Amino acid sequence: MSAPQPLCGMGTCFGCRVDGVRTCVPAVPRPGPRRHAPVLIIGAGPAGIAAAEAAASAGAQVTVIDNNAAPGGQIWCAEGRTLPSGVQLLAATTVIAAADAERALLTAAGIISYGRLILCTGARELFLPFPGWTLPGVAGAGGLQALAKSGLVRVDGRRVVVAGTGPLLLAVAAWLRRHGAQVVRIAERTSWRKLAAFAAAMPQSKWGDALALGLGAGPRLRASTWPVRYTPGAVELNSGERVACDYLACGFGLIPCTEVAALLGCRLADGAVAVNEWQETSQPAIYAAGEATGIGGVDQALIEGEIAGLAAADAHEQAAALFTSRAEAHRFRRVLAAAFALRPELTQLADADTIVCRCESVSLAQLLSQPNWRAAKLQSRCGMGVCQGRICGPATATLFGWPGAAEPVRPPLFPVPAELLA
Repeated sequence: MSAPQPLCGMGTCFGCRVDGVRTCVPAVPRPGPRRHAPVLIIGAGPAGIAAAEAAASAGAQVTVIDNNAAPGGQIWCAEGRTLPSGVQLLAATTVIAAADAERALLTAAGIISYGRLILCTGARELFLPFPGWTLPGVAGAGGLQALAKSGLVRVDGRRVVVAGTGPLLLAVAAWLRRHGAQVVRIAERTSWRKLAAFAAAMPQSKWGDALALGLGAGPRLRASTWPVRYTPGAVELNSGERVACDYLACGFGLIPCTEVAALLGCRLADGAVAVNEWQETSQPAIYAAGEATGIGGVDQALIEGEIAGLAAADAHEQAAALFTSRAEAHRFRRVLAAAFALRPELTQLADADTIVCRCESVSLAQLLSQPNWRAAKLQSRCGMGVCQGRICGPATATLFGWPGAAEPVRPPLFPVPAELLA
């Protein structure tokens, strides 16, 4: 389920009314027959593809499910990526709940039982509310890219401000420029000092890409800068600058998608799926890889996916040979986290009238008197809309310190027609 697009609350996009079009409720096909997968992989992004290739090369029978129409995830979705011969792909398939049988899942394609399960569920963008963030024309940084890739919005000739934090901003800005957009400003909330430290700590293998992205950003890049208000046609930055734009692409980092892992009882740590050296979770025969285990980029996703695939296929000697490479990827993950940690100023952007829960139109004022996430849900319906708290849950955790993820995950994981559950 890596980086679904363009479904609001299910991944990268929070602009469910971009250009006045609501696109956040997926169409779910009627369920198919029961089937069995010796190795079942959830997610066909980089980690899922690497896991599938590794498990198949070790002789396992592999099935991959993903709720996008084609493999690749957000990173590779437009590159025509394919899975190796012999690996079965069930595209446009969403995990709904755990089935009644042991080691089985209810999906949009029916009930699938498994021998080993690998969770490569990816990550989604973190959004923090500020005045105007729910207006048409505002989307996630990766969300706007996903919408453009799918043809739902046009970016050629449009003025775009890319704002928030993390390497994703420069990558999205570069993609938008290649596709004809006028990227008029890149507002990175991290300081120049931290950006310099991050660049100095990057592995040499990444220097070329980083230099290309940095040079491409040019004078449009501003550090210690973030949006404080959006009105149709312009965004106001904390520096006092007001920048005219057609789209504001905004994201404050990434957070792991852990719903399936939590549903299956896997232990979480620091908001990510906890795994051992074989990428196995606290639940036997269930593995996890990629951004679901912590935000570390595509290199981490590939190496963790390969280790998980080999371990799930009982090729432990081959998996162990990759531990050193994984350690390098994890060092980069720590550098990434230190460089782009959230600034406290970002929790003060919303005013009393700012909507925090988009689905149920709950304002900041309605939440200020609530003691915790559960009380907020009961008193205001915050987190009880179509996105099921995927957007406002992390936002309120950042604003108020509410550990919403500590609540049990209840099925169905995504909104589905009642006939499917019946």
